[in-house]
This record gives sequence, structure tokens and C-alpha cells, in this order.
Amino acid sequence: MLGAITTASKWVDRTLLAVACIFLVVMALHITADVIARAFNQQVVGTLETVSYYHMVFAVLLPLAFVERTQENIRVDVFVQLMPAWLQLLLYVMACLIGLAFFGALTWQSFLDAWKSTERQETIMSNFLFYIWPSRWALPLAFGAACLAIFVNLLKALAERRAL
Repeated sequence: MLGAITTASKWVDRTLLAVACIFLVVMALHITADVIARAFNQQVVGTLETVSYYHMVFAVLLPLAFVERTQENIRVDVFVQLMPAWLQLLLYVMACLIGLAFFGALTWQSFLDAWKSTERQETIMSNFLFYIWPSRWALPLAFGAACLAIFVNLLKALAERRAL
């Protein structure tokens, strides 16, 4: 069972990472096009809005699960490394449970917010009609995937009987 969940988690976080990379490249191209246009006293309409509400949101949030699953988050565990292995595991399990509660709450609340935003077809005030409701779905997607990654790491730690 752990193998199937791990495989699913890897597929989810790598897919989200790939989408985030695409948004990062598109953002760079979009900004570059705007800078070139400004050199000729023109502009690419909506650059600020698109970069702020779409590119940056997706580029920053979607890789959360990958970072969690690969244990690349910032850690300050100088004192924990000096503790016995059983205590390290206990602290790791507690941290995972807190992480699941935290990201679970974020997933739920951001899902409710995205749902309301979609129902209202949320827009922002701009020189043109700019829908922001689609970008609201990046949050529950990213937070839910982070929950899955934390859960997989927790199961792995318990199976190996050691903190990751």
C-alpha cells in the first residue's frame, strides 16, 4: 500500500512541479515581451495582473508538495540530531501530524474560498475584464498535494522506524 501511495504522490508532485516550471518560463517570456514593448513606447496589456494573479501564484505554490516529499524544506535540527533515534522519530511524527492539520486546514479553507470565487466569477478592477477566480484553485491544489506528501513521508518514517 505504501508503494502505491508513494507512486501517486510522486506523480502528483512532479506534475505540479512541471506546471509550475511552465508558469515560470511563461512569466519570464511575458515580462521580457513587456520590457521589449516598453522600449518602443508600447506595452503588453495586463502584464502586472497576469504575473501577480497567475504566474507567481502557480510558480510559488505548486512545488510545495515536491519540496516536502523530497525533504528540501529548511530545517533547523541541530539539537534534534543529538537526541536518541526513538525521540527523533517521535518528534518527526508530531511534526508531520501538525503539518497535516495545518495544511489540511489551509486546503479546506482555500477550497471554500476558491468555490465562492468561482461562483461569483471573481474579477479585479482594471482597464479590462480580468478574472482571478481560476488562480484561486492553485491554493487548495497545492495545499492538498502538500498534505499527501506529508502523509507519505509520515508513513515512510513509521515503516522505516526512523525520522526522515
